[in-house]
Amino acid sequence: MITGIILASGFSRRMKKDKLLLEVGGMPLVERVIKACWESNLDEIILVYRREEVANIGKKYNVKTIYNANAHLGQSEGLKLGVKEAKNPSAYMFFVGDQPFITSNLINKLIDEYKKSKSEILVPFYKGNKGMPTIISSIYKYELLKIAGDKGARDLVNKYVSKVNKIFIEDERLGIDIDTPEDMLL
Repeated sequence: MITGIILASGFSRRMKKDKLLLEVGGMPLVERVIKACWESNLDEIILVYRREEVANIGKKYNVKTIYNANAHLGQSEGLKLGVKEAKNPSAYMFFVGDQPFITSNLINKLIDEYKKSKSEILVPFYKGNKGMPTIISSIYKYELLKIAGDKGARDLVNKYVSKVNKIFIEDERLGIDIDTPEDMLL
């Protein structure tokens, strides 16, 4: 069982407004991520949110929504909430809520590669750069729960680099995340 955890409780400081609700192709950015997850082979989807409008979008797709009261402490708080709420999966697949071009096909490809390779960690690379979504085996659950600050599982991935299966994705657009107003022009 693979649980998808969508981290959608940030403050969009570089955007200077809530980027998750900005429309891309006629749909809020975060909804594009939720929809791709919902249409994929994920066994469970958890949306970690800060704003009620984001939770309402998740509820539309009948995904589990978890409020992040400690969002001000950084991305790690959302990650830990998702891990705690997961129903005993074999792995966690971490998503960011601002990756509007992600598709269910990509998600399924990564899940298939993860299962086929029997790796403990899977990281997609877009044009040579590490990206999301990352899949991490639940054997790392307790290490994930110890992460602190405004970061995800990057340090854990770096610590166990020999356990990482790198998947190179041709279409770099799939890995784009939106952080600044300029990114919206892509």
